[in-house]
Amino acid sequence: MTGPPASRGPEIDRNKLVTYVEDKRLRYLFHNGEGFKYETLPLGTRMVYPPPPLPPIRDVDGAIEQALENPVGSEPISALLRPGMKVTIAFDDLSLPLPPMKRPDIRGRIIEKVLEKLSDAGVDDIHLVAALGVHRHMTPGELRHVVGSRVFKAFHPDRLYNHDAEDREALVVLGSTRHSEEVEVSRRVAGSDLLVYVNINLVSMDGGHKSIATGLTSYRTLKHHHNAHTLLHSRSYMDPPNSALHHSCERMGKLAEDHLKVFKIETTLNTHIYPGLLRHLQVSESDWHPWDHAIFAANRGLMGALPFSARRTIFHSLRAEYGMTGIAAGETEAVHEHTLANVANQQAVPVSGQADVLVAGLPYLGPYNVNSVLNPVLVHCQSLGYLFNLHRGKPLVREGGVIIFLHPMENRFHMGHHPSYYDFYHQVLTQTRDSAEMGHKYEEQFATDPRYIDLFRNHNAYHGVHPFYAWYWGWYGQNYVGRVIAAGARDPEVASVLGYDTAPNLQQALEMAKETVGPNPQVTVFHWPPIFMADVS
Repeated sequence: MTGPPASRGPEIDRNKLVTYVEDKRLRYLFHNGEGFKYETLPLGTRMVYPPPPLPPIRDVDGAIEQALENPVGSEPISALLRPGMKVTIAFDDLSLPLPPMKRPDIRGRIIEKVLEKLSDAGVDDIHLVAALGVHRHMTPGELRHVVGSRVFKAFHPDRLYNHDAEDREALVVLGSTRHSEEVEVSRRVAGSDLLVYVNINLVSMDGGHKSIATGLTSYRTLKHHHNAHTLLHSRSYMDPPNSALHHSCERMGKLAEDHLKVFKIETTLNTHIYPGLLRHLQVSESDWHPWDHAIFAANRGLMGALPFSARRTIFHSLRAEYGMTGIAAGETEAVHEHTLANVANQQAVPVSGQADVLVAGLPYLGPYNVNSVLNPVLVHCQSLGYLFNLHRGKPLVREGGVIIFLHPMENRFHMGHHPSYYDFYHQVLTQTRDSAEMGHKYEEQFATDPRYIDLFRNHNAYHGVHPFYAWYWGWYGQNYVGRVIAAGARDPEVASVLGYDTAPNLQQALEMAKETVGPNPQVTVFHWPPIFMADVS
């Protein structure tokens, strides 16, 4: 068998992605959670930029066909099919990619091809399941966007639906790992002759054994790896060999595959997130043309004049023009090896040495507020969880250093999506910010509360336990850094609840950071989005 298809293009000179501020007149672009902001930076500030988008695979349908019939570590999918068998197709939920893809979503294109294979083989007992774990259930419109209109019309709602982690009759325990981790999965999946899992690997944290061990399970399983102890011992979520989270998911995934026949399909995308006239937002400001500056000024002025609700609607309507850079199918671990190589090929930037102060803008969008609001708990998850963890090797900021992020830090919640987050913020964080303590005292109460379970199952709310997981996500970073400063924060009380300091602007935040790290700090700016990761030596 040959390897799976991957994109090919000019080699990226990654050393040029790390530059230093040499002109104090140049202003730099930052996202600040609800728009864009220009800032000047001290001379000598190190800028770490994302690699440019890799060229996409041109013949997407041909690449899908090749992956399905020329898999790694497995027979071709057509050889696995027979009339009368029961097949379940699972796919990742709306938490990725970020932003959502412009139609057609690559998952929908793959699912259509798989369905053709199933039809040709005489298989008609087919269910499609959104593997969302304890994320909120996707709306019919969100499901349609992922799978496409034809598949939606043919299968929804009886044979296309959200995995329900609280439907006790629809779950079954497969067993326990050697670490006493119970593996409970969808009964439909467990009873299938074949599970086809269709994945997008937005970052190296995604995919592999983690797909089943988070997306098709329940709180009974998730609590074994989404807890303070495990996440404190995950040195980077983007570096699976150094992640206790991934070690647990691997144990669970292997146990699951002792019971299930799994055919994994994983894809990778480039970072082509901005359409048309906004392309300049993901390149160095020193490369902007006068026209780019004029467009940016107009957009920034418009955003500043609009109310929050209108800005949120505009931002969440953005659909990215991703191109597929790779696809692999077959056995889980063999597939994932190819996937991780493709992710690194697009996202990895070598950086020499850690910073005393890490600065970044905080985008409006994370995995848990698609078509929603980035509430204060999710700001913590975004900053000390995802931003801090976008590295392999060492963190980009040194231990005891300072993280400065730009965000307005306002007390906003989407009460339809995040009711348990609202209560967690007001009832738990006002008592403790210690993940181990809150897990011991409050997690089970939120996880089993009948009101939260009803809102999760019937009203598109995140599960009652989910705000704990969002908070735990930042636990290692919270213990690692010496100080967090929110620049541009409008509500100091929100920052205080989270344990952050505030500054009216970036310049004052940098002065405050010197109180922690000394008078001549090495300042590094992580210039995202798009998403990328630093290989720190």
